[in-house]
Amino acid sequence: MALSSARRLRVCAASACFIAAAVALSCRPTSSPHESREDAKPPPPAVSQPTDAAASATEEQLDAAARAIVEAVQDGGAVTPSDPMDLHKETQAELLALFTIKDFTEEEKKRLRPDAFLRSMFDVKGPAWANQGNKAIAQHTISKEKCLEGLKDIVIQTPEQREKCGAENMVPVWEKGKEPTFCIDVFEFPNKACELPMVWTQPPLAKKVCELQGKRLCSDLEWNLACRGDPEGGPDWRYAYGNKLDLEICHTNLRHRQPCVVQNAKTTWNTCTTDTEPSGSFPKCRSRFGVFDQHGNVAEVMTRREGNKVFTQLKGSAWFYVELAKEPNEPVPATTTNKKGAYPDHCNFDPRWHVEPLETAKHVNYHLGFRCCKSI
Repeated sequence: MALSSARRLRVCAASACFIAAAVALSCRPTSSPHESREDAKPPPPAVSQPTDAAASATEEQLDAAARAIVEAVQDGGAVTPSDPMDLHKETQAELLALFTIKDFTEEEKKRLRPDAFLRSMFDVKGPAWANQGNKAIAQHTISKEKCLEGLKDIVIQTPEQREKCGAENMVPVWEKGKEPTFCIDVFEFPNKACELPMVWTQPPLAKKVCELQGKRLCSDLEWNLACRGDPEGGPDWRYAYGNKLDLEICHTNLRHRQPCVVQNAKTTWNTCTTDTEPSGSFPKCRSRFGVFDQHGNVAEVMTRREGNKVFTQLKGSAWFYVELAKEPNEPVPATTTNKKGAYPDHCNFDPRWHVEPLETAKHVNYHLGFRCCKSI
C-alpha cells in the first residue's frame, strides 16, 4: 500500500471565497478551547529516532515520482493531474511514510522505542493524533502535478546547502555580516514539496519528532530571520515576499466554507475544515533565504526563550488569514470580517497566543502545524 500511495500523484489550484465563520485563531492572549482535551494523550516518554527501511524506500519512490513529473514538464510533455484530495492520507502508514528519522543503534531502539512513539502520535482517526485534518470535510484544490510544475524552475536546495545542513530540504540562514549558525526546513512539516502539512500536533510531540530527525523546533527569532532576511545583505523585508501585504501571493485568501464550532476538540474536528494546499503550491510565497509558506497554509508552533525557561510561540497565519488581515499601524480593512481578532502577519510579529511551557504544552488546532530547524 505504501508503494501505490507513493506512486499516486496529486493536484494544485487556487480556492475561492466563501461565507466567513468563527475561527479558533485569535490575536488575543486567551486560552484555547483545545487546550484541555479529554481525548488528548499526554506526551509519551522522551525518545530519539529510529530508522525504517520501508519508509526510506517509500520516500525515494515519492522523490522519483516527483522528479518524473518535473522532467516531463520541463520537456514539454503532458502530465495528467490527479485528484487533489488524494494528497490527504487515509491511513497511519501513509502518514508515517511522508518522513524518515535518523539511524539508531539497536540498543537505542530498545531503550527509546521510536517506532512505538510515532505510531502513538500519528493517525488519521481524529484530533488526538497528528494528521492532515479531517478529510471528510477538507477541501484541497491544487494537484501534486500542478504544484510541482510551479516549482520546476526553482532550486529548492543546492548541493552546498545540503552539505552545510546535512539534511534534505533545509537551507542555512544567517544574520547580515555573520556566518550561518542554523538551518531551517524549507517546507512546513513533513517538509516535503507538494505534500500537505500536518496539523493537530501537540508542541512537545512536535519537538520530539524534530529530534527524531536530528533537528529541533525552530525558535521565534530563527523563524523571523528566515522570513525577513536577505542572504545578499540587503535590507530586511516586512513580509517574506516584500514590504506590502498581498493576500494572493500566499495561501491566505480563502475564507471558511462553513461554521467552525470550537467548543471542544471533537466539535472542532467535525466542523472546522483544514483547507490546506500542498507545500510549495504558491511559488512566490518564499523568503529570500528560500523558505516557503511562512505566511498562510498553516500557522506554526515554535519556541520562545524567557530567561532559563522555554515556552511555545505561535507564528505565521493560516489559509483564512483574509478574515483577520491588517497592515501594521493601519486601520482594519473593510474586507476583514474578524475585526476583533485582526492582526498584522509580518515576519517580526510577536504574538502571545496560547503561551505554555514547552514540555507540557497542550494547545493543538486544525490549522496549526510546525517546522524544524537544526544547529550548524
